This record gives sequence, C-alpha cells and structure tokens, in this order.
Amino acid sequence: MSVVRIDGAADTLLLCDHASDAVPPGIDLGVAPEVMREHVAVDIGAEPLTRALAAALGAPALLATVSRLVIDLHREPDHPALVPVESDGIAVPGNIGVDRFDRIARFHAPYHAAIAAEVRATAPRLLVAIHSFTRQLRGQPPRTLEAGILYNRDDRAARVLIAGLRAAGIETGDNEPYSGRLLNATLNRHGEARGIACVSIEVRNDLIADDAGVARWCDLLAPLIAEARGSIGGGG
Repeated sequence: MSVVRIDGAADTLLLCDHASDAVPPGIDLGVAPEVMREHVAVDIGAEPLTRALAAALGAPALLATVSRLVIDLHREPDHPALVPVESDGIAVPGNIGVDRFDRIARFHAPYHAAIAAEVRATAPRLLVAIHSFTRQLRGQPPRTLEAGILYNRDDRAARVLIAGLRAAGIETGDNEPYSGRLLNATLNRHGEARGIACVSIEVRNDLIADDAGVARWCDLLAPLIAEARGSIGGGG
C-alpha cells in the first residue's frame, strides 16, 4: 500500500487514516458506487483539511490511500470491524469470508509501518489525527456537535484544543461523539506507546465538505494546534 507523505519541518506530525475512498484493483466490495462517497467509505473533508493544516503549520503529514470499507486502518488488527461486513446499516457483502490477514499484510501493516518509520525519523513532539464524522447516523437523531476532541490517557493537547474551540463558539465534544478511551488505535500505537503527546480532531463532515469550509476550519485549528504543541514543551 502506498502512503501519501507531505513534507514539512515542524515537529508536529499530522495523520489521516480515512483520507481515501479508493478500492484497489481485484477487490469487489459489492456496494453501490454512491456508497463510496458516503461517510462509511471515507472521512469526508478530512483529506483536504489535513493538507491545508500541513501547509499552514509547515508540518509533515501521512495520508492513507485506501477506503475504510476495504480495511479500517484505525482499528487494531484483531478488531472485529477491521474488515467491515456492515457499516451504518450498509452491507458490504464483498467482505464476507475474505482473508483478513491478506488485507492486513497488503494495507494495514504497510500503513502503520510508514507511520512508525516517520516517527523514528522525525521525532515529532505531537501527533494529530484528522477525522470527520457524519451529522446523522441512520436511524439516529442529528448530532449538534460541530467538532470533537478525542484522547485516551494523554490529554495535554486535547485540553488546549477543547478550550480554544469552545472559546471560539464551536460546540465541541470532549471525547464525543466517540471516546478516545475506546477508539484510539493509531494514536495509542504511535503516540501514547512511545510517550508522544497526541490528539484526534473530529470535524462534522458537512462543515468541511467544500473549499470554504476547509479554509474556515484550517484557520480555526492551525493556531490551536500550534498552541497545543507549544504547551507540551521541548522547544519550538
């Protein structure tokens, strides 16, 4: 699996696990083409927001290049939803009975190896994962949150981001709409396991679905990420 790398000199590393809706040749998921444009297949807006933040911060970034319906790179290898057979009520029949170890070898392992290599080579002080979430899951009430800041044990960067977004009038979830204590696979592995400060930023996807939204959220988040990085210490 290839990984898109954006070069940068800052000691903050941006990650985007769900940047792509691509399905590699030879894989047939058995879903309609329009499904691949939905949140079940890709984090809508996350890829352009990651690129914009990388440019604004002068930070390196790594972006995945395969749909989360092929394999969810933000799951542990033994997670039951690693190769999903259903997502938000949409069946993925092409994943039933597949060799999950082949998918891990082809996509999951290379992606995480690339992150590990980047961390070793650049020694970032802060890891920031960029995600987006849908305004409404099927059969559920609409979410009013505009953003969520997720973290596990290490809340150093999270506290800065939560306070800053709320001060800007953004309805921001503290480990909502998902909990980083339950779902934090990439940052647990590459951040907390190495003692590196880390945080996941979730933006509601309708707010970053176009260039204007991406630009607005980049302007909101870039200075807060820089502030969070500065609060950690270690120079810079």
